[in-house]
Amino acid sequence: MNSIITLSQLGWQPVFQQQLTLEDYEQAKIARILAHHRNGYALQTESGSVLLEIHHSLPAMTVGDWVLIDSDNRFIRLLERVSLFSRKAAGAKVAEQYIASNVDTLFIVCSLNQDFNLSRIERYLAIAREANVEPVVILTKADLCEDGDIKRQQVQALDPMLMVEVLNALDASSYKALESWCRIGKTIAFMGSSGVGKSTLVNTLMGGEVQQTGSIREDDSKGRHTTTSRSLHFMPSGAVLIDTPGMRELQLTDCESGVHETFADIEALSKHCRFSDCQHQAEPGCAIQLALESGEIDERRLQNYFKLLREQARNTATLSELRNKDKQFGKLCRSTQSQNRQRKKGY
Repeated sequence: MNSIITLSQLGWQPVFQQQLTLEDYEQAKIARILAHHRNGYALQTESGSVLLEIHHSLPAMTVGDWVLIDSDNRFIRLLERVSLFSRKAAGAKVAEQYIASNVDTLFIVCSLNQDFNLSRIERYLAIAREANVEPVVILTKADLCEDGDIKRQQVQALDPMLMVEVLNALDASSYKALESWCRIGKTIAFMGSSGVGKSTLVNTLMGGEVQQTGSIREDDSKGRHTTTSRSLHFMPSGAVLIDTPGMRELQLTDCESGVHETFADIEALSKHCRFSDCQHQAEPGCAIQLALESGEIDERRLQNYFKLLREQARNTATLSELRNKDKQFGKLCRSTQSQNRQRKKGY
């Protein structure tokens, strides 16, 4: 993209403006990261596009970040984010992977076919709330489901204040329900597993084919993975859209408050337990177990609450240990370099 574009069209907000100094106004250009490639970051400024090559001196960045560059398109600094989605990297590797930043609304996409999964929706809700980003659950493929109203009610029961929209691919007017979140200057992100219709939804909102769509395997209603990179697009409505790959291995990290907020009903019950250190298993006077027996909460939701708390605690501890090791290694390197310089000077 080389055409002139305004900062507001890029999603610029007062919170970023407040981070600029007089020197920044005089010497720096403002850019937003549109895409993250293997060899660099694709940036967009008001005057055109720029490729910033990846270098070890750069901070970890992702799609949606705002950066300052000089007149020669060299990196100056990264502006403080208002939101950041990250995860523990898939597989056995101990690392944190950034997904998207500076997002206003997260569209959580789940199909109403066999992929429908309340526990997965709760996982995404925890991530959105940890990042202080407004979640909107979008249930797709209503035309392929006979019990769509029942499933919608199940999602709404997770939180009476949660925004839930149902889309029918055969009814173009159903997409109009999303317009209120797709205004100029707003940044939208998508999350959901493969095959739930994210790519089709992205193409519809963009007014053309941006992402390749894949067919559905008939044996299990799961989709073939079609989106393979994170990128940022400009919607006809004026909003900015960040698309992410399907994330079947998404794991929670540093997400305790997000889990607590997502399961606020269970958290509220825990305050009425007889013992402050109640583990909510077989202790006498456990309010959560009493609520389970009375049907006030269901077994699936309670077990998912425990599962997500354990997962985020485990991943957070693992990454914290890694960060400490990296910090100690950095200190060792600096100490060794200092000793070498002193020896060269004859000390």
